[in-house]
Amino acid sequence: MDSYTKLARCYDIFMDDTPYDKWLEFVLNIFERYDVPKELVLDLGCGTGTFTRMLAKKGYDMIGVDNSCEMLQIAMSKNDEDGSDILYLLQDMREFELYGTVRAVVSVCDSINYLLSDEDVLATFKLVENYLDKDGIFVFDFNTVYKYSEVIGDCTIAENRDDYSFIWENFYSDEDRINEYDLTIFSKEGDLYSKSSETHLQRGYTLDQMEQFIKQAGLEFLEASDADSGENVSDKSERIHIVARCVKPKMRYKED
Repeated sequence: MDSYTKLARCYDIFMDDTPYDKWLEFVLNIFERYDVPKELVLDLGCGTGTFTRMLAKKGYDMIGVDNSCEMLQIAMSKNDEDGSDILYLLQDMREFELYGTVRAVVSVCDSINYLLSDEDVLATFKLVENYLDKDGIFVFDFNTVYKYSEVIGDCTIAENRDDYSFIWENFYSDEDRINEYDLTIFSKEGDLYSKSSETHLQRGYTLDQMEQFIKQAGLEFLEASDADSGENVSDKSERIHIVARCVKPKMRYKED
């Protein structure tokens, strides 16, 4: 899961058309529907902290967890810029640790797809369940098998910006449902460009699989929707939003 090294410094540039505002509206509507107060929320796989900061500006006390030191350095630099006090933790989502429970956990932009086995997903979801308050909400998205196999698998994407360019080559394996994409980045330095490369692996999942993982982790599945249309999930849904809930009460220790 060690990715986002060279990509980190230009990640926000290449992601400037990501529908963060749409995702924010969806998450806020879920929080309102399920009575999530403006208390402590964990952003799992927070990257450079864009979505974390958006929730913080809406009044939520945020923690961000990510496995990339380079991405978190950028996230923390944004704290310095605007005086935010978001806590960022360099941790693997399969083994993350918090000091206490949270009211909600969010994970957007297909962070869950970086979990490459059933065991990894289940381990992560069990930790989510462990650190959620009773009735706490887990909201996440994931890319489907359909998206990798029929939409982006085995295709090449290229983009050119003023100071950065990239070539993104996809290689999808039906056997293990893993999509490998080799990313080549060209960064402008003066009149010249430097070249760097890194490889990312993501695994496609189905809604049925995610429902099973949720139940096995002790969470309650609440709803799913097509993340692009907002409608019911179909066989051609590329990204799916899922909402789950913690149903078990958690231990509380009284202060002396």
